[in-house]
Amino acid sequence: MTTSDYQSWGRLDRRARRAISVHAFEEEGRDAAPGAFLPFGNGRSYGDSCHNNAGALIDSRTRSRINSFDPGTGILSCDPGVTLKQVLERAIPNRFFLPVTPGTAFVTVGGAVANDVHGKNHHARGTFAHHVLGLTLLRSNGDLLVCSPRENSDFFFATIGGMGLTGLILSVDLQLMKVPSAHIQQHAIRFDRLDDYFAMVDRIDSEHEYSVAWIDQLATGKSMGRGVLLAGDHADASCEFPDMPRGLKLGVPFSPPFNLLNRLTLKGFNELYYRKEKPVEIVSTVKWPGYFYPLDVITNWNRLYGPKGLYQHQSVFPAEEAPATTALLMETARKAGHASFLTVLKKFGDRPQRGILSFARPGFTLTLDFANQGERTLTLLDALDAIVLEAGGAINPYKDAHMSPETFAASFPDWKKLEALRDPAMVSNFWKRTALLLPK
Repeated sequence: MTTSDYQSWGRLDRRARRAISVHAFEEEGRDAAPGAFLPFGNGRSYGDSCHNNAGALIDSRTRSRINSFDPGTGILSCDPGVTLKQVLERAIPNRFFLPVTPGTAFVTVGGAVANDVHGKNHHARGTFAHHVLGLTLLRSNGDLLVCSPRENSDFFFATIGGMGLTGLILSVDLQLMKVPSAHIQQHAIRFDRLDDYFAMVDRIDSEHEYSVAWIDQLATGKSMGRGVLLAGDHADASCEFPDMPRGLKLGVPFSPPFNLLNRLTLKGFNELYYRKEKPVEIVSTVKWPGYFYPLDVITNWNRLYGPKGLYQHQSVFPAEEAPATTALLMETARKAGHASFLTVLKKFGDRPQRGILSFARPGFTLTLDFANQGERTLTLLDALDAIVLEAGGAINPYKDAHMSPETFAASFPDWKKLEALRDPAMVSNFWKRTALLLPK
């Protein structure tokens, strides 16, 4: 049992937390007390879905081996604590890549399954779990379940997106994607207003594997919603970049005493980022770390938000409501005096949700992040949640640190199915403040 500092990426509730190894849970976790444990990946969830302050965390990183990889089929089997970076290091030399990846390679495979993460290509490939062939799950009663869409399927679909609540994932079988090169032929398209993005996104998504837009949340008037759409496809085999580029590694060694990503600094950054792209479509080949994981080069970049941490708000809403809902969400944040550094807009495809609590679904998703300003920020988050629910949308639980039980129930009306399969020894701060406060 250790007392290392197991933080979430939002750094909102920093404290020493108890943790045990995977081996210790295998040996000692049988018939544990209710709510005694919660699996922990690598702390990239923004809110409290990776915390269990009343119990102990099971550190998945203590089991982090790639057990097998077939360079012919691209099927990889690994422990839960293996990071996506480790997977890529094994796969790329054999011309395979992750079929779906979030914006950081430091997520564990177990965490990617438990949160059913999505990437820039949901319209083409769905979510991470659409490529999971099977997994093994250890329950606190000692049962070791082999789960797939055909075997123990109820636990398979509950564990996907189940945020670690169904038990401890011990292994994952993953189908990787064959690519000519890991690097990306990028199409950078600057747009002057939000309507311009919505006018072209369907065409862009139909033509490219990847598509994501950065938005200037602070722009107003005729420039409201201006930004840059970064579409891409894997480059051909003639790409001359080395498969595993070695770039400069930066870092934020300590938390500054105040928020460095404030309205003044972000206004200047947004202007520079927007102006660096020319008002025509620019096609270039970029190294895969820069396209998929631009912030991974800066260690502990979340510290830039200052000692109080940050809240991230990610929502999804129906396509027909998207232009008005996106504009209203950004305007509401501006009027509340909040500036968002990472404002990202993507369109999800029509692939159905695979897990009971999978977040990604048809529509558009907007991500905003805010330095914690206390009650002002909590009031803003309430307002943003209300806008999303009014539009028929949902809030992402593994990015959340505030939503009400009612907001959670409206976002995930089938939550009781997960509760029925939840391992009684597993619970999180998130689950206690949302699902467990709802009527059964």
